[in-house]
Amino acid sequence: MERFTISIDAALATQFDALIAGRGYRNRSEAVRDLVRAALESDRQRGDPAGHCVANLSYVFNHHERELAERLTALQHAHHDLTVAAMHSHLDHENCLETVILKGETAAVRRFAEALIAERGVRHGRLNVIALEAEHHHAHNDHGAEHVHFRPAR
Repeated sequence: MERFTISIDAALATQFDALIAGRGYRNRSEAVRDLVRAALESDRQRGDPAGHCVANLSYVFNHHERELAERLTALQHAHHDLTVAAMHSHLDHENCLETVILKGETAAVRRFAEALIAERGVRHGRLNVIALEAEHHHAHNDHGAEHVHFRPAR
C-alpha cells in the first residue's frame, strides 16, 4: 500500500469527518480510497463512449402529466435492446420513481438516458454508469453463436 499526505483547511476537514462518520467509514483513508475510485470511474466513463457498460437510470415523474407514462414506456420499448429491467414505485398520489437497468454500448445507453430525462415532466433524472471490459469471446457449443462476456472494468 502506498502512502501520501494531503493538507486541507480545518473547516473542510471537519465537514469531511462528519461526512465519513455519517457514511460509516472507519477512517479517512477508506473514504479517500472510495472518492478516488469514484473519480477514476467517472473519468473512465467520459473517456470511452465506444465501450460497453451497465447502468442504472433513475428518475421521478408526475404520472398525471399528459401522456408522459406512455411516452416513457414507448421509449423503453424502442430501446428494448438496452433495457434489462425496470422497477416502478408510487411515491405519493402524483409522483412515481422509476429505475431502469441498462446494458449495452456506452454511447447508446447515454443517448437513451438523456432522451428519457429530457422528456417534459421527468424530474430528478440521474444515470449511474459502470464501465465494462470484454472478458472473453466464444461460443457455447459447435452450433452456438459467438458472443462476448463483459465484466466490470477494474
